[in-house]
Amino acid sequence: MKLASLKDGTRDGTLLVVSSDLTRAAPATAIAPTLQAALDQWSDAEAALAALARKLENGTVDGEFAFEPANVSSPLPRAYHWVDGSAYVNHVELVRKARGAEMPDSFWHDPLVYQGGSDDFIGPRDDILVPSEEFGIDMESETAIITDDVPMGTAAEDAARHIKLLMIVNDVSLRNLIPNELAKGFGFYQGKPSTAFSPVAVTPDELGEAFSDGLFHLPLRTWLNGKLIGQPDCDVDMTFNFHQLIAHVTKTRRLGAGTIVGSGTVSNYDRSKGASCLAEIRMLETIEHGKPTTPFMKFGDTVRVEMLDAQERSIFGAIDQRVARG
Repeated sequence: MKLASLKDGTRDGTLLVVSSDLTRAAPATAIAPTLQAALDQWSDAEAALAALARKLENGTVDGEFAFEPANVSSPLPRAYHWVDGSAYVNHVELVRKARGAEMPDSFWHDPLVYQGGSDDFIGPRDDILVPSEEFGIDMESETAIITDDVPMGTAAEDAARHIKLLMIVNDVSLRNLIPNELAKGFGFYQGKPSTAFSPVAVTPDELGEAFSDGLFHLPLRTWLNGKLIGQPDCDVDMTFNFHQLIAHVTKTRRLGAGTIVGSGTVSNYDRSKGASCLAEIRMLETIEHGKPTTPFMKFGDTVRVEMLDAQERSIFGAIDQRVARG
């Protein structure tokens, strides 16, 4: 099934069930008022939501209406916990190589994650608001999972049962602010503004074999101003799958229902697949030519992120945003 949060003037929106073809929706408030409320009681809510989704597919739901991605927020408009990984280590390697820095060998054996701001996600069709173009505005196209309650010390082989929903992500980065922040040795903050997620979150069964072994087995596509800049395969060169990421982040803490775990920028060694962020394109230019020639995003630029199934149908709907002055 596919779930969304309708913008209704409240912080957390109204829970919707959405048809598989993303054309119709119906309120699910009789089951749970919000997606977070559904996740808090997932063992009870899942079956009822699935039954409602089947009725929507069959055209037997009262109150259904046309689904419009512009009218929804990110599936979780805010979350208790958002932890983003950098599971495509070749991407990290490339970043460091471009600035002449060696990458510690531990990066290949121990996942790299950070805890991001989760109090104010932006919708899939909302503008990306930034105060200045000088900050180095970039997209980062990623995949993500949403968990139920996950115990501390969960092993990778036990993690699959805690993955309840899947999404795609535009994790906006302000590249020119990040180096000074990292130099302080205390992580991201100003360099990571609000993140956007896909119009819908879907249960893993919607993808079938295209989500298995903790991996999305499909390409993730990114367009800048209508031009396709990348379609790397999500299951290629992902050093740490989602099961391993869950095991890593629960080493010293439990995860509450509604925790979002991101993959980090999807990246392949096969550079013919393009890139999921401008920083990677600029890094390759720097390595080859000594300096980058591709600019970061400017006000008025648009970015689109989407995943299609084997029949070229949109799975999550598209993240389709414009950069604007904040």
